[in-house]
Amino acid sequence: MFSAMRHRLAALALGVCSILPAQAHTSPLGTIANEQARHIAMMFPGRMTGTPAEMLSADYIRQQFAGMGYQSDIRTFHSRYIYTARNNTQNWHNVTGSTVIAAHEGRKPQQIIIMAHLDTYAPMSDADSDNNLGGLSLQGLDDNAAGLGVMLELAERLKSASTEYGIRFVATSGEEEGKLGAENLLQRMSAAEKKNTLLVINLDNLIVGDKLYFNSGKNTPGPVRKLTRDRALAIARSRGIYATMNPGLNKDYPQGTGCCNDGDVFDKAGIPVLYVEATNWSLGKKDGYQQRSPSSAFPQGVSWHNVRLDNQEHIDKALPKRMEHRSRDVMRIMLPLVRELAKAGSA
Repeated sequence: MFSAMRHRLAALALGVCSILPAQAHTSPLGTIANEQARHIAMMFPGRMTGTPAEMLSADYIRQQFAGMGYQSDIRTFHSRYIYTARNNTQNWHNVTGSTVIAAHEGRKPQQIIIMAHLDTYAPMSDADSDNNLGGLSLQGLDDNAAGLGVMLELAERLKSASTEYGIRFVATSGEEEGKLGAENLLQRMSAAEKKNTLLVINLDNLIVGDKLYFNSGKNTPGPVRKLTRDRALAIARSRGIYATMNPGLNKDYPQGTGCCNDGDVFDKAGIPVLYVEATNWSLGKKDGYQQRSPSSAFPQGVSWHNVRLDNQEHIDKALPKRMEHRSRDVMRIMLPLVRELAKAGSA
């Protein structure tokens, strides 16, 4: 394990020695992310794992990658989760999920994975359904169409770059049922692929939260955190963007570490992780689940999985221009960071 970590650190360290300007593009940063997120949320609501909407959204994302010139395919996986009925009886629900993978090859075998989940929340109980959590009409703009939008814009702007290290863009499914797609992805990776994965960047819930956070995996070594999390925060400061990291108020989540999404699967496997999210780690249970202070627009301070709250109309009304501004800010940080880490140049 130590040898593998030293290998990753050395590769990443070389990547930040040469900082090149981002590729010119006709549209301002964040425009593509915003447009893609809105399109996915509106056209594919109810993207629950194994549903027609999930399969259609996966094919849409695959087509977007293919249109950019990437090798892209859809990998299906079989899994299951427990559903609890009103009388407390529990039954297994079998699902077939769809994960989309697009490959940008580098000159060396090492790779960086950029990941966002495409599925929306599936009710896990009758109580969830009674409380409008999940279901066929959930747009999931914040959770997680916005993450997909940023991933697609990064892919678009990096498509012509020559990179030292490969980049894998991955749209997972089954995240809401317990990181099922991420688990399947890791299981399919060879020992060499795991060793050569320098970093996993997980994009999730980027809009509704008060603050933009960059957190490292619990098992990500300090030197790698400096090259990834701390570098992201430095880029944000240099561009006048407010971003921070988990202040460490909860002993289970030390300062600067993240949790609770697909990134956890890779963190537990000893692969470095950078969590990118918007929330408020200083509120509520101090675990990142309290997105903002309660208000009339967000009575519980969260929009998680709520059909009435996590949709385009409500977010635009409650947080005017937030989609545009946050998409731009995330891209202004992520594009130069990924270019540095992958050692990107012009084709």
